[in-house]
Amino acid sequence: MANEMASAPDAVQCPVCLKDFTPATINGHLDACLLKSVTDSGPSTTDESERPFKKSRISAEAEPPTADSSSSSAAGAPSSSVFSLFQTNKSKVSGPGERNGLFSSRQPVAIAVNKGVKRNLPGEGEPEPEPSAESTQDLKSQVKSGFNGQTLKASRDLSPGTLMTSCKPLAEMLRPNTLEEYFGQNKVVGQQTILRSLLDSQEIPSLILWGPPGCGKTTLAHIIASTSKKKGTARFVSLSATSASTSDVREVIKQAQNELRLCKRKTIMFIDEIHRFNKSQQDTFLPHVECGTVTLIGATTENPSFQVTAALLSRCRVLVLEKLSVEAMGSILDRAVARLGIGVLEQDPANPERQDQSDGHGPKMLIEQKALDTIAYFCDGDARAGLNSLQLAIQVQSNSARPGQSGRAGSQEILVKEEHVKEGLQRSHILYDKAGEEHYNCISALHKSMRGSDENASLYWLGRMLEGGEEPLYVARRLVRFASEDVGMADPAALPQAVSAYQACHFIGMPECEVILAQCAVYLARAPKSVGIYKAYANVKACLRNHRGPLPPVPLHLRNASTGLMKQLGYAKGYKYNPAFSGAVEQQYLPEELQGTDFFTWTPT
Repeated sequence: MANEMASAPDAVQCPVCLKDFTPATINGHLDACLLKSVTDSGPSTTDESERPFKKSRISAEAEPPTADSSSSSAAGAPSSSVFSLFQTNKSKVSGPGERNGLFSSRQPVAIAVNKGVKRNLPGEGEPEPEPSAESTQDLKSQVKSGFNGQTLKASRDLSPGTLMTSCKPLAEMLRPNTLEEYFGQNKVVGQQTILRSLLDSQEIPSLILWGPPGCGKTTLAHIIASTSKKKGTARFVSLSATSASTSDVREVIKQAQNELRLCKRKTIMFIDEIHRFNKSQQDTFLPHVECGTVTLIGATTENPSFQVTAALLSRCRVLVLEKLSVEAMGSILDRAVARLGIGVLEQDPANPERQDQSDGHGPKMLIEQKALDTIAYFCDGDARAGLNSLQLAIQVQSNSARPGQSGRAGSQEILVKEEHVKEGLQRSHILYDKAGEEHYNCISALHKSMRGSDENASLYWLGRMLEGGEEPLYVARRLVRFASEDVGMADPAALPQAVSAYQACHFIGMPECEVILAQCAVYLARAPKSVGIYKAYANVKACLRNHRGPLPPVPLHLRNASTGLMKQLGYAKGYKYNPAFSGAVEQQYLPEELQGTDFFTWTPT
């Protein structure tokens, strides 16, 4: 019967006898097979009266008892619930981490665990049977390669068909687990960097990983977690600031204190999107990071100088991860197509490794080299966006060429072209945060480009802001400021031009007002520059702030005498009304202490 079931596509292998059964009959067979293994293990030193007794776990869908089960019952076995947990040799009992791997099938592990087979949760029902040594070793190697025991490493049978049935994004399925597979951040974790040596020696300091989306912040934390689990030097706990609360953090810290006190084992706490925590929540980490109870690794896309408290920054080292280069994205995509077994058309003859790696099962999947280059150039340095776009293109092409639509599915060839990946890589937004650091970076670049009279750069940075969703009136206000600060009296018409542009943007709005802002930006870039007004007023402010003692009073002849008392006190006495004179009038307008001061050339002391 096992031989007949072996040909079924959903056959499940028994971990004890290694025979194949359907999901509907595997539970009944396991009860009988495990009972037989317990009976054959010999007498136990445990008193029979002390053994827990439980009714046999045989579902209504179980197959009729086989000869093995009847012989086991005749041998006087107490119950099918007597598993290896109650045997004398308890060192072979399966751990909770091996529970998900007891039912292996011919499909990838990430898919086979969801076949409707009845399984007990940890701590419920009977303990699981002892799997074979071969299956246990294979399962351990798969679980250790994942993150938190849940994300399994993509196995060698990962194929384009797997993407159609798996609910995980390709970026998650192919997440690297070693630094050798981690591309694009050589300045931070290269061979000769200090951090690389610290990671190799497992002397991990508290870190703040700062970088744009998809640059590898979470992946680097995964690699640290995987290395720590393999060497057993620390336990790894992952939280997200978007969902975790202060009580969750305190619970993890309490567990870390117990681990350090009882097991002498450190705890690495990874906080994703740490900038989502407010100041009081971030202060929760301070004493525990200070004394070494936990090693904090925080990931953020925002500037830590603004979003992370200064006290926490002083206890952590900030690592700046850059946007991935085109070469790094090419390496990531090459690794992805190699793991998926996809052939690459028009590959470089000097690179023999990039060949068709199809295993011959199912439709043959190919992708153009031009399509991979398009993803590498247009994903904006975001590895997550690039891999998920590749996955979307593969899924679309696989759905459009299903085996049912062709008579010879095995010989069918599926080709992913450049236009296919462009559909899944439509750039709906540009990396720009209207309230973050990128906002200030772009407006600073626009201001300095106009100051340097580079009209092309001015148009580029203006386009980056507007296409990224910036408020046009904000840009117009900055242009009004620039017209006085940097152009000033060199071209007095610049200020009316900027004010008119602001009013036009207010009347019209986006997207029609974009050309108005472009005209104003080019006008200001081409205009002659003078910062005389800006410097003169800055000198006035410095004079007022640096003056010692009370500020000098307004001279009496400059005061307005609006009442009789003011006239008696000398207000407006001796004032020379300028229009009454045909020529220049010699008259003091500054206080006595500042006579002769020229704020255009004056230097503060």
